[in-house]
Amino acid sequence: MSSPRIAVFGAGANGGAIAASLADAGADVVAIDPWPAHVEAIRDRGLTVVAGEAERTSPVTAVHLCQLAETREPFDVIVLGVKAYDTRWACHLLLPYLADDGTVVAVQNGVTLDTVAEVFGSDRSVGAVIEVAANLFEPGRIVQEAPMWLALGGESDAAQGRARNVAQLLAPAASTVVVDDIRSAKWMKLVANACELVPSAILDLPLAEAIAEPGMHAFMLACGQETLDTALAQGQRIVPIFGSDGAEEDLTRDRYVGHLLDIVLSDYTFPSTLTTVLQDWRKGRRAEIDELNGTVVTAAGGAARAPLNHRVHRLARSIESGAQSADRMNSRLLLAEHPGNSGPL
Repeated sequence: MSSPRIAVFGAGANGGAIAASLADAGADVVAIDPWPAHVEAIRDRGLTVVAGEAERTSPVTAVHLCQLAETREPFDVIVLGVKAYDTRWACHLLLPYLADDGTVVAVQNGVTLDTVAEVFGSDRSVGAVIEVAANLFEPGRIVQEAPMWLALGGESDAAQGRARNVAQLLAPAASTVVVDDIRSAKWMKLVANACELVPSAILDLPLAEAIAEPGMHAFMLACGQETLDTALAQGQRIVPIFGSDGAEEDLTRDRYVGHLLDIVLSDYTFPSTLTTVLQDWRKGRRAEIDELNGTVVTAAGGAARAPLNHRVHRLARSIESGAQSADRMNSRLLLAEHPGNSGPL
């Protein structure tokens, strides 16, 4: 039996590391990315992944986004690694290139399960929760500060079987686990993300510095609590993620947010760690603010039901528009007390 033909669509810090690990394991893998300089660097020098003191360069087949149309043989597995806001167009673009019995695994932040399933069908769609600390500022060179962890799952019996296969396939790249409620797991990751990804970026600080600013730790916990309460109101369950089952008392409404944030800070945060949102902003790129705190506000039913997430979302949108800058002093805007409304923006 031939090995599956794999495409990693979006070979950034996470997708690129997956592609490199699969190539090292002898998999038939192609990395497809929209950043021309990154693709050319991989072609010229290979894909380098720096992890601690170790550095490895892997020969990875890399193609430009425009070259996808030259594909003749369909892929058995597509790892979707693009930003959450790119999910819909990317899925429609990839649909003709997935084998009839192929699988798409969406390794993304945000809750993109429905969008992927709408295009590929629920039986062929596998969701993933990812946790890692990594960055990509130099083409062809990924710095991975903490190992990758993946939870995989489908929302049909067929998709759940595919999730088990994908977990084995991606084992060279990450610690993998199959979960029985991927939607709840995705929402629990959103709880963690709403705490820290955008709030720390608004301050233009590494996460460790941002959370040490007066009042910010409590604010991040409060954002996470709003997100958890929204998830529970939507019918999601508190489930363990990040490879930690946790004590029974940690998996409760009153303690879960602190439990998650503690794991992020202890296992995935280093003095230099920039959240993915701040990395995007420093590259001059759009970040996933609508798909993170914005999703919480929408799901909660508006600003009045998720005022802190709304405050984060509006301030981040203002920064992306150029109306104001990310800056340490923005903490005063995040922490301003305006009960019953979205704050001073």
